[in-house]
Amino acid sequence: MGKRIKKIKKIRIHREGTNTIFLGLIFIIIVATCFWFGFDSKWPFWSFVTIFGIAYAIILNFYQCPIRYLKVDNTNKIVVAPADGKIVVIEEVEEREYFHDKRIMVSIFMSLFNVHANWFPVDGRVKFVRHQDGNYHKAWLPKASEENERADTMIETEDGTEVLCRQIAGAMARRIVTYAKEGEDCYIDEHLGFIKLGSRVDVFLPLGTEILVKMGQKTVGDQTIIARLK
Repeated sequence: MGKRIKKIKKIRIHREGTNTIFLGLIFIIIVATCFWFGFDSKWPFWSFVTIFGIAYAIILNFYQCPIRYLKVDNTNKIVVAPADGKIVVIEEVEEREYFHDKRIMVSIFMSLFNVHANWFPVDGRVKFVRHQDGNYHKAWLPKASEENERADTMIETEDGTEVLCRQIAGAMARRIVTYAKEGEDCYIDEHLGFIKLGSRVDVFLPLGTEILVKMGQKTVGDQTIIARLK
């Protein structure tokens, strides 16, 4: 595997939101102009600008595409948070679909106010990527991991350890985008994909993995180290 190149942090708008942000801005400008020239009183204009200005700011934050680099020399055994959000699950589960044994599942819930870009949690090679249609339960519910629409990315680290990263659609989310490709090398600092609106990411780790986060803890994608592999 090639050497990871570290650069200065940058922030940009994610390509998944370019059209939404552009059309939203045009809409606000047109309607605000109509309010300004169409009414003698200016309170409709200021009410509209205030309400939709706040909404637009939330959308801008949602569609951020931060370019982050983890300041760690050796990432061999490190597992980083694949998403911004909050830890909602840390538990031992029976994973029946791929591993057919027990795994430690760490789940991160992303609210509407979080950046929704996703990162690879470990360095390795993508074994496969599978998308499965499903329901749209609230993302923080336990059944969401198995019943909701999801995209599974299996990563094999250099020493043969398999780590499953699961992107899960929520009650509002209707689109999961995965950039991972089967057979490609992947690295911490690279984007795994993107989920539109509230959603969740699960990471399935081998038993014996040292968990470094706790329930309710906030995470920063590609910056918070959530675990260390055995």
